[in-house]
Amino acid sequence: MSENDQPADDRREAGDAVYQALLERVGEVAPRPRLEPTRRAVELLGDPQTAYPIIHITGTNGKTSTSRIAESILRAYGLRTGMLTSPHLVRLNERIMIDGSPIDDEALATNWDDIQPYLQMVDAELVDAGDEPLTFFEALTALAFASFADAPVDVAVIEVGMGGEWDSTNVADGQVAVFTPIALDHTARLGNTIAEIARTKSGIIKPSVAIVTAAQTPEAQAELERAAELTESTLASEGEEFALIESHVAVGGQLISVKGIAGTYSDYFLPLYGRHQAHNAAVAIAAVESFLGSGTQPLVGDLLAEGLGTATSPGRLQLVGIEPSVIVDAAHNPHGAIALADALDTYFDFDEIVAVVGILADKDTHGIVAALQPQVAEFFVTRSHSDRAIPADDLAEQVAGWVGTDSTRSFDDLEEALEAARDWARESPRRAVVVAGSVTLIGETIAIADNGGWMTP
Repeated sequence: MSENDQPADDRREAGDAVYQALLERVGEVAPRPRLEPTRRAVELLGDPQTAYPIIHITGTNGKTSTSRIAESILRAYGLRTGMLTSPHLVRLNERIMIDGSPIDDEALATNWDDIQPYLQMVDAELVDAGDEPLTFFEALTALAFASFADAPVDVAVIEVGMGGEWDSTNVADGQVAVFTPIALDHTARLGNTIAEIARTKSGIIKPSVAIVTAAQTPEAQAELERAAELTESTLASEGEEFALIESHVAVGGQLISVKGIAGTYSDYFLPLYGRHQAHNAAVAIAAVESFLGSGTQPLVGDLLAEGLGTATSPGRLQLVGIEPSVIVDAAHNPHGAIALADALDTYFDFDEIVAVVGILADKDTHGIVAALQPQVAEFFVTRSHSDRAIPADDLAEQVAGWVGTDSTRSFDDLEEALEAARDWARESPRRAVVVAGSVTLIGETIAIADNGGWMTP
């Protein structure tokens, strides 16, 4: 039996086995500030990351959405695309996208098997030197670069895992370096100030490249300008060289108008909710302009319309249930929660909202809850299966201290919390459920919703 004739269950099992093998390595919650192991791995693999041009994207919030919008526009131009994003919501395959679709299980397993001897060589060298073997994300990065070369792709959109300077993806040289808004997050590893974090993230800027950045705080902008000068790169900043002109609520998303680096694009439909997504689209458009024509040629209207109109961003203001409405959003820090609250106020017309929240221990819990509170009537507190998730009772005690015990309920089990929230929302036709607080919580909710058929009235 050829691999193509393998039963679907066998192929899925082979794909899941790759994830299990990666989980045996040091996890993503403890990235190592080092590049040499990943550089050694891709060197042994023949430097697959040099086989295609790269748009490299970092920032604090909006990285995945901006990556997906840019990739969608590039694909509309007829380019075969690769895209690496993190983390995944349901399955590992989502992280390595080929031409707009998650890598299939067969290709994932085959590429993993192909690179194993080389990863093991690097592991052995590291252990001999008294260091730790390749981590989860270092091995994943090598796998993604090899998979894109094997596909092959015409261009890869690569999202940084954490930071920039020492992130595993930085063994690649991006022709365009993109920065979404930079805020405080992962402070234990990236720094305690926005300037420090921006300095680490600016490490993805290579000599003489095109830099595209969302609107930043003065501290972050100063770091990017410094890096641009040091590398003799060009810098296009939102609000200066390009800008979101306006966005209007539309059925299923919004109509946006953008002044790009090379052209102005008026009234294009974007099937994503939230003004922050309109800003992400403006950054993505500027990034594609910089990539395709060095910022000198306007994008083709029909192709841009196709790229924007088919863009998706799973887990970001995504409707996963109806009757009652259930919306999931991967907001996991105050900046993201503020964007979520603003979108709920602007793009939806609910009378009351119950928020099902679960937050990881290293996050700004109070900042997240405070941002959501103006839009939320009840907080149903729970946890995902992540080892880093705050126990439900502990989190509920914190939340009750801020919003009141009458508005807070605790559930040890996510599925139980979701069912209770849906029951509450069914009591009125203008109530809704919003799930937020961590990416792992969103992934588990999507799986529960899919299994439960929540989109079927």
